[in-house]
Amino acid sequence: MYTKQSLRQEMIRAVQQVKQINPLAGSITNSVTINLVANAQLAAGGSAAMVYLPDEGEFLAGAGQATYINVGTLLPVYAETLPLTAKTLHENKKPWVLDPVAIGIGSLRTELLLTFKHYKPTIIRGNASEIIALAGLWALSGGTEVSRVRGVDSTDEVLAAQEAAIHLARFSGGAVAVSGETDLITDGKQVITSFGGSHFFEKITGAGCALAGVMAVYATAATPLVAALLGSAAFNLAGKRAEAKSNGPGSFQTNFLDELYLASPEDIADNPYEMEEIE
Repeated sequence: MYTKQSLRQEMIRAVQQVKQINPLAGSITNSVTINLVANAQLAAGGSAAMVYLPDEGEFLAGAGQATYINVGTLLPVYAETLPLTAKTLHENKKPWVLDPVAIGIGSLRTELLLTFKHYKPTIIRGNASEIIALAGLWALSGGTEVSRVRGVDSTDEVLAAQEAAIHLARFSGGAVAVSGETDLITDGKQVITSFGGSHFFEKITGAGCALAGVMAVYATAATPLVAALLGSAAFNLAGKRAEAKSNGPGSFQTNFLDELYLASPEDIADNPYEMEEIE
């Protein structure tokens, strides 16, 4: 269990380590958001590699320090790429982040997400509806078999996904992050709510994808709970600062990347959050 003091120390240490070693956290991600994901990973201090072929995914899972898998804009080849990559990550005990984008749309997406259950993601990042739907697909408490995802948007409030998030985290042994106006992060033992952010995140494509990609960067240097919180805290801090100097979504995206790059380890660790233990 973390205290606020021990959590702050671990957060600062992990951000410092990432900035020092520039870890490779590759991605197989939504084709609509590749650019923002890669740029956010670079701004956070990581190194990015974007792939989609089976042999590239397998190589990345072995050579990289962590991997981010997003099931957004699926290609037929992903039926081979994604299970192979997840299997290799699991066998090599490498951290990986799953983003179950648009869960419930199409049979291939459903089959892939069922397969991932066996490979236990280190971090699962999604909106409330996606987290509830994934818990349902994996037959865990708090989930529902009927997806309420509207495209890539949530129709549920963040707190509605708390039970599902807790049981997903306990099953995987990692952490789950539910993104929304206020973010919820849990490892099944503690629940953290992270504050800040910007309404402009809803006006640009790929903010959630980029967040998961940055969590993968931090997963190279921290426990799942700390890595997920760091991603959320960094985005909430940078988003709040960027909004203050932006006139719209275009300038916000540029300012956001700048603020993510400029944020110090102490800045990120001190972004407001609340924490509670659960039974």
